[in-house]
Amino acid sequence: MGCNRALLQISSIGAGVFMSICLAGTVASATAKDQDTVATVVADQVRSQGFPCKNPSSAKRIAAESVPNQTAYLLECEGTTYRVLLIPDQAAEVARVD
Repeated sequence: MGCNRALLQISSIGAGVFMSICLAGTVASATAKDQDTVATVVADQVRSQGFPCKNPSSAKRIAAESVPNQTAYLLECEGTTYRVLLIPDQAAEVARVD
């Protein structure tokens, strides 16, 4: 009976490790999808204000320039990079970065 108990404990540990690995993979893929969504949303805002942005590849949050209700991003488009400050209910502040 002791052998069965040990086997059950090992199986439980193995199942826990397996579930952790699966969960980590799900979180990583969700983060990648979120990044694509952020890039698309920021690029749409930039385009709506008349700036060209073909094939947005990323929008990285600039923590040092972000404050409550104003989020700064570095938007990378094909051939162009912008610094974008999103402000609720206002036009974004957009500046081309060379």
